[in-house]
Amino acid sequence: MPLTNLKFKPGINKETTPYSEENGWVDCDKVRFRFGYPEKLNGWEKSTNNAFLGLCRGMHEFVALSGEKFLGLGTELKFYIKEGVDFKDVTPIRQTTSAGDVTFSATNGSSVITVADPNHGCVANDFVTFSGAASLGGNVTANVLNQEYQVTEIVDGNTYKVSARTVSTIESVTVSGGISVTAVTANASDTGNGGGSVVGTYQIGTGLNSSVFGTGWGAGVWGGTTTGALTTTVNEGGTLSASDTTITVANTTGIVASDIILIDDELILVGGISSNDLTGCTRGHKGTTAATHADGSSVRLATGNALTADDFSGWGLALVSGTITPSANLRIWTQDNFGEDLLLNERNGRIYYWDKTNGTGTRAKFLTDSALGLGTRTSVPTIATQVLLSDRDRHVIAFGADGLGLTSSATDGNGVQDPLLIRFSSQENPVDWYPTSTNTAGDLRISSGSKIIQALETRQQILVFTDVSIHAMQFLGPPFTFGINLISENITIASPKSAVAVDDAVFWMGSAEFYAFTGAVQRIPCTVRDYVFDDINTSQSDKIVSGANVSFSEVWWFYPSADSTENDRYVVYNYLEKLWFIGNLARTAWLDRGISSLPLAAGTNNFLYNQEVGAQDDGAAMTSFIESGDMSIADGNQFSFINRVIPDINFRETVDTSSLDFILETKSFPGQVDQNSSTNTISKTSSTPVDQYTNQYFTRLRGRSFTLKLQSTDANVLWRLGVPRVDIRPDGKR
Repeated sequence: MPLTNLKFKPGINKETTPYSEENGWVDCDKVRFRFGYPEKLNGWEKSTNNAFLGLCRGMHEFVALSGEKFLGLGTELKFYIKEGVDFKDVTPIRQTTSAGDVTFSATNGSSVITVADPNHGCVANDFVTFSGAASLGGNVTANVLNQEYQVTEIVDGNTYKVSARTVSTIESVTVSGGISVTAVTANASDTGNGGGSVVGTYQIGTGLNSSVFGTGWGAGVWGGTTTGALTTTVNEGGTLSASDTTITVANTTGIVASDIILIDDELILVGGISSNDLTGCTRGHKGTTAATHADGSSVRLATGNALTADDFSGWGLALVSGTITPSANLRIWTQDNFGEDLLLNERNGRIYYWDKTNGTGTRAKFLTDSALGLGTRTSVPTIATQVLLSDRDRHVIAFGADGLGLTSSATDGNGVQDPLLIRFSSQENPVDWYPTSTNTAGDLRISSGSKIIQALETRQQILVFTDVSIHAMQFLGPPFTFGINLISENITIASPKSAVAVDDAVFWMGSAEFYAFTGAVQRIPCTVRDYVFDDINTSQSDKIVSGANVSFSEVWWFYPSADSTENDRYVVYNYLEKLWFIGNLARTAWLDRGISSLPLAAGTNNFLYNQEVGAQDDGAAMTSFIESGDMSIADGNQFSFINRVIPDINFRETVDTSSLDFILETKSFPGQVDQNSSTNTISKTSSTPVDQYTNQYFTRLRGRSFTLKLQSTDANVLWRLGVPRVDIRPDGKR
C-alpha cells in the first residue's frame, strides 16, 4: 500500500475536540514550533550557584559607564544588586535606633533571644542588624549578637524574638528556600542585656509573597464562598476605646502575632498574644479609622498566619459588618536607570535610589532622603504604583503617586495615594517634582478606570494601562511637557507584569483575552484560550509575568494554575507564525537577551537560570512531549491496520545515544479510551555523514482512528519532527 505522509498543522489547538482536530496537535510540554514543525525546547542552567531570599518579582539589567554589568532583583524579603555571581544586599534602611534603645534577654538552654525595642515597628520575617552589643556573659557573645538577624516572632509592639546563630552573614547562609544556620544555645551565664550601647538598624518591612483579598464587592472570585472563618468577641467588660493597644477577647485561639483582625469597620494589626489579650495592637491599620467598639463586638480574622486563613467574602456575598476591607498586594518591584544609578519602587510603596558610585556595599535610600545629595527636594513622591525613566527626555515618572506637598517648599508629597495620578520630575532631576515656571515637572490624571495597573515604554510613547483602558503618554515639550490620549476602553490587563513590548508591538494578557497593540488595539485569536483562562488561580493573578524571547519570535506568559498558588505553567504566542503552545515551568520573572546573551529567568526555588542553553533541566533530564488529534482513514467509515512507520527526525547535533519515543494509539470511537497502543524508540546511531537513526519499525494496530505522541525523557536530547510516513491499510468495517 502507498505510504501516508503525516503532515500536521502547526500550533496547539485546545478549542475544539481531539477528533475534530485531525492532522493537528492538541497537547504538548517543553515543545515549541519553528517554521511550522515541532521541536523540543532548549534547556536551562543556573546562572550562579548562589541563591537569594524570597521569590523574585522584578529584574532589571544595566551597564555602568565602566562596563560593569549589574542586575537589580527584588523579592518580598530583600532587594539585591547582582554583581558577577554574587547577590549584594542593598535593601533600604527604614529606621536606626539610638544607642541603648535595644536590649536582649536569653534563656538557658535556648537559642531564642528576646529583643526589647520600644516602637520597633517590625512584623515577622523583617531583618535587623545589631551593633554595639556586649556579651550576655556566656555563649551569646558580642560577635554573636552584632550581626544581621531575621525576626522570627512578634511578641508585642515593644518586643520580638530572633534565633541566635554562629557568626555568619545572611548571604553566606542563604540557600534555596531560606536561611540555614548553626544555632547558638545560651547557657546559665547568659544573664546580661547587651549593654547600653546597642543600636538596631531595621531594613524596610518585608512584603507579601501572595495577594490577600479583602471583603466586599469585587473582592473575591465569582461565586466565592467564605470558609474557615474565625470569630471571637471583644471581652473588655466595657467599651473598647479608640486608643487602646491591648484588646481583651473571649478566645485568642487561631490568632497569632502579625495577624490582622477586623472589628466593625476597623482593621487592627496584632502585635502579640498574652492569654486572652491581644497586645501591642496597631489601631486603624491599612488606612481604616481607629474607633470605639462595644463590648461583645465581633472580632474576625482578616488575614491569617502565613496567609492561610480564609475569611473573605466572595463576589456577591454579604459583607462582613457592612465594610469593605482593603486588599493586601504581593510585593512587586519595578526598576529603571537614571544614568548608571538605579531607581526602584515597591508597588504601592516608596521609591528608592541606589547610587552606583558608592558601590554594592552601600544600600539604596529613599528618594526623599537628603543624604542622597541629589539637590533640593521638592514634593518628591512618597508612594507610587510604578516608576520609570522616560528615555527620550529624561524625566522620572511615578504612576499612581501621591499628590504635591502642601506648600511649594515641601520636600515630600502629601502621602495620599491617587491610583490614577501620574507625576513627573523636572528634566534630568529625579528629586525636583514641584511644577514651576523654570522647570518641567508636572502631573496628569487619567479619567477612566479605578487604578493604573502597568506602564510600559515603547519606541514612540509610554503606554499606560488601567483596569479598563489603555492610554498613550507622549512627550510634548514646554509648556505642557507630556500629553496623554485614550487609545481604547473595554480592555483588561491580567497583572502589573503581563504586558511586554517587542519591536514596534506590545502584547499583553487580559482577564479573558490576549491583546496586541500595533497602532491600534486588537484581540489575538487564541487556540488555547479556554484551556488557559479556565485554569488560572485568579486569586493570585497578580503573579502573572510576561517576557519576550525574540530569538524565536515568541512572547511567554507564566501563570499560577488553578491548583497552585505560584506560577507553574506557561502559554506562548509565536507572533511571527501566529500560533500558540503551552507547557509546565515554574518561573516568577523573565528578561529577554540583551545585555546578557541569553534570556534570564527566576525560578520558584530562589535561583536564577540562563534559558535556551543545552538540552537539560539544570543538568537533569527534561521530559518533553507532543500529542496529535485523532486521525482516521476514509472518514472513520472502516477500520484501519497500521503496519509500518518511517520516522523523519532531526536530532539537532545531540549525542549519538539520543532517542525519541513514537507512541501510536488507536480507538474505534471518539468518546472511547484508547484500545491499542505501541511504543517504539527511535534511536540515533551516528552523526556522520548525516543524522542516522532507526529507519523504520513495524507495528500491528487496528482501529478507526489513531493518535501520534512523541516523547523524550533522556538527558542531552534535542529533536525536531519532520514528516513521518505510515503504512495504513483498510481492514474492514466490523
